[in-house]
Amino acid sequence: MTEQVSALTALLLGLLGSAHCLGMCGGISSAVAMGIDRKNQHPALLLLGFNLGRITSYTIAGALLGSLGWLISSPTTAILLRTFAGVILILMGLYVAQIWRGLALIEKQGNHLWRHIQPLSRRLLPVSNPLQALALGGLWGWLPCGLVYSTLIWSATAGDWKVSAMMMACFGLGTVPAMLATGLLANQVQALLKNKKAQTVAGLLIILFGLYTIPWRGLGLPFID
Repeated sequence: MTEQVSALTALLLGLLGSAHCLGMCGGISSAVAMGIDRKNQHPALLLLGFNLGRITSYTIAGALLGSLGWLISSPTTAILLRTFAGVILILMGLYVAQIWRGLALIEKQGNHLWRHIQPLSRRLLPVSNPLQALALGGLWGWLPCGLVYSTLIWSATAGDWKVSAMMMACFGLGTVPAMLATGLLANQVQALLKNKKAQTVAGLLIILFGLYTIPWRGLGLPFID
């Protein structure tokens, strides 16, 4: 994949996964908007800080995982990683479409790290200034999330830490519209993104991304990679 295609795919993946993001981060986004001094701060400013922190964490994670490019120096290993990433994306599509929720088991594996981070995030509530919102978002970016995990695995197959970081940044940007709207227009946005038809369409499109990610030719199967 070219860098442009990778960036666009990551952006769309973030947009399509917004329904899932509401369940993971929507509550905290609303809390950021509600727990402020409206006389001194505009809610949008704090929400922007929160989301910038989130995206920064995703970008750092992408750079760290992408820096392990030596692991995919072998063509065979690269094929296996891309195949695994594609399968994870397909499972995430099923998850977002509410067809199969087995991927929640993967999210639970991240609870070991989150158990140590969550107490720190609680100390930052209620949010009163942009720096506090930025720090909260930076911590919240490490919340166990199957969508983030699958995107991380996929981005690592780029074989370049800078491209992997860029892909994760684009993914984070894709989730921002829903997160901002959730904080400012929580009820309206949740009603839209939790609509069964919207979830099904988003899930099916993520499944298509997963199928596109799998290197069919490398696996010896008669599909176009």
